[in-house]
Amino acid sequence: MTAALVLHGPNLNLLGSRETAVYGRTSLAEVDRIVRDHARRRGARVECRQSNLEGQLIEDVRGG
Repeated sequence: MTAALVLHGPNLNLLGSRETAVYGRTSLAEVDRIVRDHARRRGARVECRQSNLEGQLIEDVRGG
């Protein structure tokens, strides 16, 4: 099975609640669900992670 890691960077945890006129009302949890559902329909597995710390995202890519 194909697998993918989706990394969301700083402040994306605020989607759906901050500047909704600009970024919309869809939350990050909803975006993650849409991405996972899309992947599942195509036989893939997706893990979504978000961090406001860029160093944590680097560690996630490294598998740490």
